[in-house]
Amino acid sequence: MKMLNSMNDLKGINFGPSVPKHSLILLHWFANAVYIENDNDIRLTFEPNSGDYGSHHYGNFEGMLDPLPRGYRYYTVGNLNQEMSMQLPSYVANPCRAYSGRNRDRIIIRVREQNTRRGGLQRIDQVYITQHYDTSDYQGTPYDPDHTYQITTNLLRQIREFSVRENQQPLLTLRNRYARNIEEFQRVVN
Repeated sequence: MKMLNSMNDLKGINFGPSVPKHSLILLHWFANAVYIENDNDIRLTFEPNSGDYGSHHYGNFEGMLDPLPRGYRYYTVGNLNQEMSMQLPSYVANPCRAYSGRNRDRIIIRVREQNTRRGGLQRIDQVYITQHYDTSDYQGTPYDPDHTYQITTNLLRQIREFSVRENQQPLLTLRNRYARNIEEFQRVVN
C-alpha cells in the first residue's frame, strides 16, 4: 500500500479516472476536523460509533488493511447517504461540480479504543483514503485495495495549511487567491 507523506505524493495520484476527485474535498475536511497535537498524535473530535459524518465500524473482513492490534478498531468516514447526527459541511456534501462524485470515496481510520468518559479524545494512529463500491455492482471486496493510500500526519498538516476561513470553498478560494492551481503553487514554494 502506498504511503502519501506530502502534497507532492498526493499530486501523483490519478484523481478522476482512478480515484474520485471528491476524495480531495473529503481529505481536506478531515485534516481540519481532527486535532493534531505537537507530538503528531491525531485525536478524533467526533464519535465514529454514532454515525457522525457518515462514519461506522469497518470490519476489514477482506483483509485489505493490517490485522488490528488489541485495543484498536477501524472506522470508515464519509458516507454521504448515511443518517448522521453530525453532518458533513456543505462543501463536502454538495461540492462544486468539478469535485462532485458518486459517494465512493472514504477515509478509513484506525482508532485506539479507550475510556473517553474522562474527556479524552480517541487517538488515531493510521489514516487511509480509499474508494467504496456498491456491492450490488461489484463482486468481491467493497473497497478498492489498488487505490487505497495511507495518509501521514505530515500530509494532514500540509493540507491544513491550505485552509481558509469558514463558509468559503477552500480549494477554489486558494486557486483564485494565487491565480494558480495547488500544483503550480507547490512548485513556487519548493
